[in-house]
Amino acid sequence: MPSAEQFRQQADKPLDPTVPQTYEIRERQKQEQPADSSARPDEATSAPKNEDYEPTPSQSITLTADRQAIVDAVIRLYSGSGNHKDDSTGERDMHVYAKTSVYDDIASYCDTRYKIAGQWYGIPVVMTESKTLAVEIVESSEAAPAGQATRPAAIVFKMKRAWTPRGLFGKTFDVNHLVTLSLEKATPEDGEGPAERIKYHKDQWNEKDYSHGGLGKVLKTINGDMATIGTRPPKSL
Repeated sequence: MPSAEQFRQQADKPLDPTVPQTYEIRERQKQEQPADSSARPDEATSAPKNEDYEPTPSQSITLTADRQAIVDAVIRLYSGSGNHKDDSTGERDMHVYAKTSVYDDIASYCDTRYKIAGQWYGIPVVMTESKTLAVEIVESSEAAPAGQATRPAAIVFKMKRAWTPRGLFGKTFDVNHLVTLSLEKATPEDGEGPAERIKYHKDQWNEKDYSHGGLGKVLKTINGDMATIGTRPPKSL
């Protein structure tokens, strides 16, 4: 299997102009994939800062039922629903993503729903447990009106997770995440699912959480395009 560095080199290749993308995804991808790696902006996902991503559930805002269902599906995927058990909800949960969508964190960069599924179906492979400890919804916004500055609809939430990697003698890491889900109306190619779909999923950690105890190294083992070979997500995605 290619190394994490090889995966990153693949992700850093120039964008394919034939791949259809909408609103600000192309500009955001260009920020994440500059030709000169030293030119990456401070906010790029691979350059985490020591921000406070600690969730405060009591301050969480209320979502519509449809948007809450999207967040619930994403949290189930974080918790390992992407598996091959008979009662798995992983395939259904994956349909909150558009067929052409981006997942972007400090270990991974995927640009189709199928590649994103490779990441999620890798969680049970490398983790004994991934448990949600707390969630705070901090934003739920609509797209900017036509003719104004381009801004996608979005859900933003903070989340604390307990990750227990395999092979680290039961050691558990509590990690705070800041997750941004940029949304767009579903298209026929997206298949069955909600009226809005995730077009860009960005997951930020702070430097302390990513670097401690080798957790980042574990997550890089399910990094990028080749993850689908080892994790075997449903071909229907």
